[in-house]
Amino acid sequence: MALSSAAQAVVAASTRRDAATPDTAAASLPVARALFDQVMVPCFAPAPFIPVRGEGSRVWDQDGRMYIDFASGVAVTALGHCHPAMVRAIEEQSRTLWHVSNWFTNEPALRLAKRLIDATFAERVFFCNSGAEANEAALKLARRYAHDRDGPQRSRIVSTLNAFHGRTLFTVTAGGQAKYATGFGPNPAGFTHLRYNDVAALEAEFAAHGREICAVILEPMQGEGGMTPGTPAYLQAARRLCTEHGALLVLDEIQSGMGRTGALFSYMQKGIVPDILTSAKGLGGGFPIGAMLTTSAIASAFSVGVHGTTYGGNPLACAVAGAVFDIINTTEVLDGVKARHALFMEGLRAINARRRVFRDLRGEGVWIGCELEETWRGKAIDVMNAAGQAGLLVLVAGPDVVRLAPSLVISLDEMLEGLARLETALHRALT
Repeated sequence: MALSSAAQAVVAASTRRDAATPDTAAASLPVARALFDQVMVPCFAPAPFIPVRGEGSRVWDQDGRMYIDFASGVAVTALGHCHPAMVRAIEEQSRTLWHVSNWFTNEPALRLAKRLIDATFAERVFFCNSGAEANEAALKLARRYAHDRDGPQRSRIVSTLNAFHGRTLFTVTAGGQAKYATGFGPNPAGFTHLRYNDVAALEAEFAAHGREICAVILEPMQGEGGMTPGTPAYLQAARRLCTEHGALLVLDEIQSGMGRTGALFSYMQKGIVPDILTSAKGLGGGFPIGAMLTTSAIASAFSVGVHGTTYGGNPLACAVAGAVFDIINTTEVLDGVKARHALFMEGLRAINARRRVFRDLRGEGVWIGCELEETWRGKAIDVMNAAGQAGLLVLVAGPDVVRLAPSLVISLDEMLEGLARLETALHRALT
């Protein structure tokens, strides 16, 4: 093919790897919190300050003010901010290969899949970009597996009230929280929502509809729904009923997994094994990635083209997640999570002895819910805002529960300073 000299010059100029000159005006554009309200879709209400830098469990805003981070980006930055191993992994991978799509595989994805399989019940892994996508894949797989094995009548999915499984239309319907799922109808059909930890309700549902149920999806501990741990009796009943009736048990470990409760995945300390498990958040330590884990027999329901993703298994994401995995999946870190739980609970009980603000303190590992006393019900968001003013990042889990989800490797000094700032916030918000 003959190209004119002008065309060749255009191609050559645009091929140069040093051709792009940064738009210095755009890069240095002054940014304030008010700009969010001018340019962003209003589905979030971010804090009045803007974080610009993080190291470990400390974050600094535009004015140089330091915050202790007990939130971890909603249980995401499992190793804190800018962990050296993660920085090294992304720097090294960024110099070799960023993206190839799933018309090809890549080394970081295969290495990460092998790590996950070797450490869990799973025999097959599907990578995606988020927890919602992982749960979407899990629910689609559960229905497809039941459809191919038993026919289309077996499509009912049992979930729980106050669950949270993501924001896609399928997963938000699975979640059982009307405030997130209404206004988008018609919603996908075939869901039943039962009370969490209600063994009798679960048994009654299977007695009435066992032949129609393809899957039960549960969080080992409800996070967004109030930081409520699943009782061993309930989780084991779910496993038993699924086995007896030929349904699949799907465990949503988006928040509870990757060491947050003191085990690599929460199911490992519950006396059960799921058929499908989903992971995200801490898996990438701050780099977007999700994963669905299952057995080879169940995975066979997804043949080529039945499900997919453009970015899932991205080399950058998998390289970072591999570094995260190698650190978390160690006795040192997992035992450290359990030790931190004891220290957090001791500190929170001491605060409560002085102030009598918590009705209940519950949770596992570095994932703790502080339910406010009746006098202060509905005030969790006020505590969260006061914490920001006191230089502490915390979360809420509904209107009555302050949620703590710090880094798995937060230092003792950061823990103690954060607890002191939490007490200051409680004084400001609740007096």
